[in-house]
Amino acid sequence: MNNRNVISTSDAPAAIGPYSQAIRAGNFLFASGQLGLDPATGDLREGIEAQTRQALANMQAVLTAAGVRVENVVKTTIFLADMADFAVVNQIYGEVFGHEPPARSTVQVAALPKQGLVEIEMIVLLNEQ
Repeated sequence: MNNRNVISTSDAPAAIGPYSQAIRAGNFLFASGQLGLDPATGDLREGIEAQTRQALANMQAVLTAAGVRVENVVKTTIFLADMADFAVVNQIYGEVFGHEPPARSTVQVAALPKQGLVEIEMIVLLNEQ
């Protein structure tokens, strides 16, 4: 029995490599990292604030396609091109996950695809069927 399903939506940018936007596996959803790409154009938004807001909007589109909400998110990982952007990203992130936020890791990386400034991935606990 295969308890693994691909989740995909045109409301978030298409994968830029051989991966899925998200995979539903058992009672979990594993969402691939989202950059601050405009899903209509494929272009990065300008600046850390706009990219962070777009990455979170893209992730919310994936969650919607999976039939879940941000309240179901149990773990996130934020990848930053520059840790100096932490305060800005943290403030915007708090707007989405203000009350009882999920567990989180934030790391600085050498580079992100398409020279992005931020990428966010999530693990989500699905409602039991």
